[in-house]
Amino acid sequence: MLTKRIIPCMDIQNGKIVKGINFLNIREVGDPVEQGQYYAQQGADELVYLDITATGEKRKVFLSLVTDIAKTINIPFTVGGGISTLDDVSALLDAGADKISINSAAVKDPKLITSLANRFGSQCIVVAIDTKHEQEEWCVYVHGGKTKTPLKTTDWAKQAEELGAGEILLTSMNNDGVKGGFANDITKAISQALNIPVIASGGAGSMEHFADVFTNGSADAALAASVFHYKEIEIPALKKYLSTHNIPVRI
Repeated sequence: MLTKRIIPCMDIQNGKIVKGINFLNIREVGDPVEQGQYYAQQGADELVYLDITATGEKRKVFLSLVTDIAKTINIPFTVGGGISTLDDVSALLDAGADKISINSAAVKDPKLITSLANRFGSQCIVVAIDTKHEQEEWCVYVHGGKTKTPLKTTDWAKQAEELGAGEILLTSMNNDGVKGGFANDITKAISQALNIPVIASGGAGSMEHFADVFTNGSADAALAASVFHYKEIEIPALKKYLSTHNIPVRI
């Protein structure tokens, strides 16, 4: 049985880790290299670094920071934000990233997913989906959650897989930062509709929430930020908890 992954996420703005609630009220919380090293030592399975303003500010992701991270940590990490071309991805992988995450650029040009998968392999192409539940359905948003699209979340996830995505990073905007639990319903719907791994994001507030998203949400991995940043949940304790609840994790 495949182990479930625990993934700390670091949103980056101006070279620092920041965190908000429902994609708003952003505040600074730490250094990305030092924090990444700490999480690796704690037993995190992977890390995700997202440059949250790169797309909106129409600039490229933080190459020098990626190089520093790669020199410092020994676990896989994913980088996203402002990625829109094959050259962007090539530069990030050359700098040491293991995977890249695309969101707004994939919605704008779905064929980009196929181009990247053909060039670099599906295994390193993560399609991030920011979704919001409104009027009885889950809708896809882009530009850091600022712009609603006509896309329905499950339909877009299926299309992303068909185009070559190797993994889906699903963030519920409704749940983001409020620590009330993951959006298990949409996570389960997408996990069951796809044959590629789904990372659940948005809403972690307790160890029970992680267990819940793995069992009731059928997630392959769970991503969180503030509960790890502020040491409300320590990764070794979380993994021990999950293991005692018969959820397979790497310890």
